Amino acid sequence: MNGHDIIVIGSSAGGIKALSTIVTNLPADINAAIFIVQHLSANSPSFLPEILGDVGSLPVVHPDDEEQFETGKIYVAPPDYHLLIARGHVRVVRGPQENRFRPAIDALFRSAARTYGPRVLGVVLTGYLDDGTVGLQAIKKRGGVTIVQDPGEAEYPAMPRSALRHVEVDHCPHLSDIPALLLRLSKEPAQEEQTFSIPKAMEIESDIAEQAMNTKEFLDNVEKIGQRTTYTCPQCAGSIWQIGDEEPLRFRCHVGHSFTAGPFLAEQTNYVEDALWTAVRALEEKVTLTRQVAKRMSDSGLRAPAQKYQEHADNLDKEVSIVRDLILCGFATKRNIDEDEQKSRG
Repeated sequence: MNGHDIIVIGSSAGGIKALSTIVTNLPADINAAIFIVQHLSANSPSFLPEILGDVGSLPVVHPDDEEQFETGKIYVAPPDYHLLIARGHVRVVRGPQENRFRPAIDALFRSAARTYGPRVLGVVLTGYLDDGTVGLQAIKKRGGVTIVQDPGEAEYPAMPRSALRHVEVDHCPHLSDIPALLLRLSKEPAQEEQTFSIPKAMEIESDIAEQAMNTKEFLDNVEKIGQRTTYTCPQCAGSIWQIGDEEPLRFRCHVGHSFTAGPFLAEQTNYVEDALWTAVRALEEKVTLTRQVAKRMSDSGLRAPAQKYQEHADNLDKEVSIVRDLILCGFATKRNIDEDEQKSRG
């Protein structure tokens, strides 16, 4: 009988320090393969394998697509690529972002749950928002073990708090206790994989992350797991489906971008702000052109038409100020609400 030999770990803000603490205290002979998603900038090189390799005794790599994995080794998602787990190997793909991230914790956790079920240990560490919550739910459904860092000591507690709020978590240890817990659980026998069926939605969403469907297949399948909404995707303007009725509230667009409610609202805010700045730019161009026409008419002695164009330009200028105030004051209020909500969560 297999042990819990597939360990998946997700972290965001404050994660490098937390990951270093765990990796430093894992023995070289641990009988498990370890997979990590740390949210990083898509446009910057990642030195996380070097950082973790220097502090621990396990080899750490950015894997290649289709690379076979082995126990006693750590695999870190490269920047701007999802890290997914298939049978005996990994996939490293540029699938659609989930919760505005690529790599996404949920995508890694879901693929591990689908492929290895009860053999999976899922760990959520420090970070903002709620990436990892939906992935832990998938691990739980497939009989795996769920672990969440104690939010009381997490540098950024939002991700652990979200996981604890929405998942029946098996363990909530201090960070310093996680390495010993992982070692102990890796030695304990896991239930048989066939004991827990794979939900159809989990299969479909895993295929979406891996981009393993054509357009018709995607549309046919997403209709099976979601309800079409009147929303549009703030990243690609595609149609949006609400996925299931569980908490947290979740959405997917017609090309595969995925959001829980918080990141979805944040993306909508950015989308509206971009649209308003576009309106400001268009109005300012019109003001400039109208004043140019007014000056030419005045220079040509056409005073009455010039006056009308000048008045029109002045009115447009007032409209520009209204839109600017909406951006500067309206979105400042939105930021204050977000900050207050963040403080109330931890």
